[in-house]
Amino acid sequence: MTYQFRALAEQAEADGRITAEEILSLRREGWADGRIEPAEAEAIFVLNDHLAERTDEWVDFFVEALSEFVLAGGNPRGFVSEDQAEWLISRLDRSGQVETMAELELLARLFDRAERIPEQLKGYALSQIEQIVLTGTGPTRDGGTVEAARITTAECRLLGRFVFSFAGDTAAGVSQAEAEMLFRVKDATLGANNAPEWPDLFVQGVANFLMGHNRFAPLSADRARELDSFMNDATPRMGAFFGRMAKADLGGSFADATGRVLGFGRKGMSRDLAAEVAEDARITEEEEAWLQGQVEANHELDVLDKALLRFLAAEERRR
Repeated sequence: MTYQFRALAEQAEADGRITAEEILSLRREGWADGRIEPAEAEAIFVLNDHLAERTDEWVDFFVEALSEFVLAGGNPRGFVSEDQAEWLISRLDRSGQVETMAELELLARLFDRAERIPEQLKGYALSQIEQIVLTGTGPTRDGGTVEAARITTAECRLLGRFVFSFAGDTAAGVSQAEAEMLFRVKDATLGANNAPEWPDLFVQGVANFLMGHNRFAPLSADRARELDSFMNDATPRMGAFFGRMAKADLGGSFADATGRVLGFGRKGMSRDLAAEVAEDARITEEEEAWLQGQVEANHELDVLDKALLRFLAAEERRR
């Protein structure tokens, strides 16, 4: 961390405020060597804790600097490690919950941009939104209690970014734990002045768990490192390989008219994605029992339960 960066951060911390000019200076000093250092990341968190007002310029800087720090520290880049997740949670959870919108937006940016996020970080982010919705306290409520047990537009947008993120183990598929969280939020906010986006988010999230095609397995960090090494190899050996590929008769194609994905050459393999999608769309007896338990948890068939069941029935008829 440069002396100028430290001096700027300490002055802003003492003042409890930071100007647009000081933020610009922090940007220049923080990225002077092309990366954010661990000490700089810690200083940015401390500064955020002490600011009386967090301007749009500050939130933009906070989110960009810390998301770049976390993503660049992955091995390979973009794969958030468990150690990084634990460090981030420890910085965010000082009082038992996320305290600022800047911190919530940092989480959302990581979910938007990361290649892989550990489940403990995804679970932490979702639990923070659930806690805010159920208690009415938190950064999306301007720090005060405003109609507890309701869900706002800001909370719907954050939930959508977390639940449907490509960075988790289910890669944009909704897990059972996430679907159960949506049911808990639904039961707790029935009849409240909820955001107009909430019914669609609830129905689509639970339906994705029950009927979505979620067999895609994201690359592991080890496999991603192998591929990075392969693609970055500029030696003559790699040049010869691509030369042979250019001359080869690969045969086959990516997909035929029925949607069946084909392999290349005589050794090709096939995978009937259409059949897999159709199989995943069928609600199994186990899933049906789970759904019945969730619907009956609040001892009534409420308006969102009915909307979900109508949607599932319509999708069933379309198959």
